[in-house]
Amino acid sequence: MSIAGVRRAARESVSGLPRAFWWLWASTLVNRLGGFVATFMALYLTLDRGYSASYAGLVAALHGLGGVVSSLGAGVMTDRLGRRPTLLIAQTSTALSVALLGFMHHPVAIAAVACLVGMTSNASRPAVQAMMADIVRREDRVRAFALNYWAINLGFAISSTGAGLIAEYSYLAGFLGEATLTLLCAVLVFVKLPESRPQRGDMAGKGEPETRIGTVLRDGRYMGVVGLSFLISLIFMQGSVGLPVAMGLGGFSPSDYGLVIAVNGVLIVALQIPVTRFIEHRDPQRLLVLSALLAGYGFGLTAFAGSIGVYALTVCVWTLAEIINSPTQMGLVVQLSPVHGRGRYQGVYTLSWSVAALVAPLMAGYVIDRFGAEWLWGSCAAIGTVAAAGYWLLMRGLPEAGAGTLAVTDAAPAAAPEKAEA
Repeated sequence: MSIAGVRRAARESVSGLPRAFWWLWASTLVNRLGGFVATFMALYLTLDRGYSASYAGLVAALHGLGGVVSSLGAGVMTDRLGRRPTLLIAQTSTALSVALLGFMHHPVAIAAVACLVGMTSNASRPAVQAMMADIVRREDRVRAFALNYWAINLGFAISSTGAGLIAEYSYLAGFLGEATLTLLCAVLVFVKLPESRPQRGDMAGKGEPETRIGTVLRDGRYMGVVGLSFLISLIFMQGSVGLPVAMGLGGFSPSDYGLVIAVNGVLIVALQIPVTRFIEHRDPQRLLVLSALLAGYGFGLTAFAGSIGVYALTVCVWTLAEIINSPTQMGLVVQLSPVHGRGRYQGVYTLSWSVAALVAPLMAGYVIDRFGAEWLWGSCAAIGTVAAAGYWLLMRGLPEAGAGTLAVTDAAPAAAPEKAEA
């Protein structure tokens, strides 16, 4: 492609989105620039504090448990209080709890505050996703989700490398840096973002029945998406819980891990937008099956890694899975979510990641301590195979209009007018 063609593609990728989206995008970028705790907690506990991989897994699991507790509550808050108040409460609380975690020394205190950090940091996700669906036209949402994911990984690519160097100097500086940038996100939300929650009289949700958590849980097809998201999340989480522990036990330093995992962010920054343009109107069933296999076997190949270069190559494989899976799956999630139930639906979807964040560290710590890291990577390959089969079965039953495109609609499918398609 010529330089002119690249410029034209870039303009088409970012044009037509509302100003509020870009402020939300900016707050996401700033937040990820401060990412430290989730990425380096395992190394902090095992290398700096001298705890076992099992204890590091327990703390990371409690961090995930906090997210499980807050997911549903934050979804309800997003629908009842509004997107903006939920974001302000979540981000301010996250900044305070992350700063507090940096000063904890007793193992029980570390575990308790880590749970609190998981609860507060996870609470903003349903609000961000619901606000994005509110303010972006339905034909632009897949592109908007891809751009937001791009911002997450741009920040991650920068912060993971920098945080690795910071960790060798002072882990406390990393905690305080994340707290400061998270507080800056809250300031951006307060100053620049208006409330976007649709009112009951809006045409988009006119006549739509009341959505409750039970409505979401009874939505069979949606819960199938949530269950498969859990399996995929369980695999991807190993990049931040299993991989750093395995590399640490293999004699690699925090900065080595930082360089390897930065490949993930750099590739997403480079490829997310062009790949999204390529897959936007292709068959989601094939894309989701392919992404599950790439994720599982990408991590499975880690069993054969013995150098930074080979570790980086395995990251390339599962990063491609992430690039394909994220916008494809989010397109389905928003498509199946009714307008006035977006917060609750997004809360339940976020729950899949939160439960995975709870299970993945326990899984990684137990398997590495008892059997060795090779068994962990083999398990990832098996889970990816199961998820691929699940996506294939789930997508077989979708209507033709939903199965052949990533386009998103505001209305619940006509086959089940009282709620999203079951």
